Amino acid sequence: MSTAIVTGQPVPGSSLENDLRSLGFDVRVAADAAETETLLAAVPADRRVALVDARFVGHPHALRLGLTDPRFPLAAVPGAVTARPAARQALTRAVARATSAPARSAEGGAPALAVDSLADRVAGALEDDGDAVHRPELGSLVAAVPADPGARDEARRAVAAVDEEAVRLKSAVKSRDGFFTTFFISPYSRYIARWCARRGLTPNQVTTASLLTALIAAGCAATGTRGGFVAAGVLLIASFVLDCTDGQLARYALKYSTLGAWLDATFDRAKEYAYYAGLALGAARGGDDVWALALGAMVLQTCRHVVDFSFNEANHDATANTSPTAALSDKLDSVGWTVWVRRMIVLPIGERWAMIAVLTAATTPRITFYALLVGCALAAAYTTAGRVLRSVTRRARRTDRAARALADLADSGPLANGLRRVFRRGLPGLAVPAAALLGGAAVVACSALTDFGGALPVAGALLYVLTSALAVARPLKGALDWLVPPVFRAAEYGTVLALAGKAGVNGALPAAFGLVAAVAYHHYDTVYRIRGNAGASPAWLVRVIGGQEGRTLLLTVLAAVLTAAQFKAALTVLAVAIALVVLVESVRFWVSAGAPAVHDEGETA
Repeated sequence: MSTAIVTGQPVPGSSLENDLRSLGFDVRVAADAAETETLLAAVPADRRVALVDARFVGHPHALRLGLTDPRFPLAAVPGAVTARPAARQALTRAVARATSAPARSAEGGAPALAVDSLADRVAGALEDDGDAVHRPELGSLVAAVPADPGARDEARRAVAAVDEEAVRLKSAVKSRDGFFTTFFISPYSRYIARWCARRGLTPNQVTTASLLTALIAAGCAATGTRGGFVAAGVLLIASFVLDCTDGQLARYALKYSTLGAWLDATFDRAKEYAYYAGLALGAARGGDDVWALALGAMVLQTCRHVVDFSFNEANHDATANTSPTAALSDKLDSVGWTVWVRRMIVLPIGERWAMIAVLTAATTPRITFYALLVGCALAAAYTTAGRVLRSVTRRARRTDRAARALADLADSGPLANGLRRVFRRGLPGLAVPAAALLGGAAVVACSALTDFGGALPVAGALLYVLTSALAVARPLKGALDWLVPPVFRAAEYGTVLALAGKAGVNGALPAAFGLVAAVAYHHYDTVYRIRGNAGASPAWLVRVIGGQEGRTLLLTVLAAVLTAAQFKAALTVLAVAIALVVLVESVRFWVSAGAPAVHDEGETA
């Protein structure tokens, strides 16, 4: 429940109180500042509270944007300010200051107010106290406190001149999206989002519907029949439409939640990788074993995402961040057609799912995976090369926050952390990613190029543990240190793929698929915790599941001492155990009150 306190004398003909009630506020009216303080003190501490000037003129959606977004403790638009329960004390202090101080003027650089608005003074007092007040971008929407009847009439005419619903629908769509989504999905999915909002459906319900649709699509693909493949392709597109709709519904209705952040962050990957498994099962029914291709596609796609995450975190708050490559990129973005070409080259989720759906319906799982692997490899080469060029040509000083985020993404376990204390000085400059790459290449090559059951992969893994510790011995602030986490992912997942492939027994590769899926979930969960400014996964969890270097070494040892059939069983047990541990901790975190209330934009659709 939320409470809005309308301050000042009501304006005849105003619909302000009705607008606030339609937004879910319990409306109370205060004649002056003293009564506002009294009413504010009487509002229960667990409620959101808003102060709104009685003279406010504007669109209801401007009030919705300013007063109902759950992501921000404090927010304001001209003539209105709000505080969630966590920020109530800050609001109370600011109200006390604002009611005892005169209106701010333009002296000393402070912004001048058109009228003496208590809500605006309170918002200013909050900012003077150092509190972060979110001020949403209103665009063509109107939010004003007119100073006289003439200005009020002018503001009302401005309100009438803008199609509020059209603005709301447009803002429900991501400002930056892929070609396929922009031109083939969003033109109608936004109306599905509005339909859902008017019927009280939540983004989480739509997200769940998208997941169920994708799982049914995977089941259809697993039948191995042409009709099943066609149905799978159609349902995959339907799942993607719902996937776009859930985000648009969240933006349209401002229904963001902690649970929604978790569902949106993880379900895309669950849907895609479940579909890969369905295709592999369908191919097996037809006598074609493509599990290695399915696992390879998952590994490649996950490593692509880690490149994105690591680069963005490394440069999230870099200072003196200049690069000729970045300048060229910005210049290319100013030319209309190059924007769409560059967005399509990276094969974002919309283009990727469309390609998978069409190829599933028209060809075979093997051809689908070949196309997917080639497309993702080219996209990975393009994006990684561009980011390497940006990194080596920019003059930037990376912060402790960036180094901490990269260390969390590295997922180093007890072995690497123990050895890093021995190698305190670490490696200089480009030797850091080079060491990680050397060790990763060694363990994957030893696993892939030798017969199953040999000791050479163990030697490669021991070298990898050593180079992993050297790579993270110092804070990851070098120009290319953001490459360390994706190299670690490629090394661990590649080793699983190579060992399972060399085992040569039925079921080894599906078991490896399950293990990589469980570990990848842990890595995605870490990413979205960092994006929500909630820190990484707890240290105990990383220790329990061994860290990336510990798991890699364990797998090579198991392959050396077990038979191929026993190794398959070990992969299955590890997959189940890791999945249970990381899922329980993830669910506990994301449904707790301390999880960040965000709706992450995620991968460009």
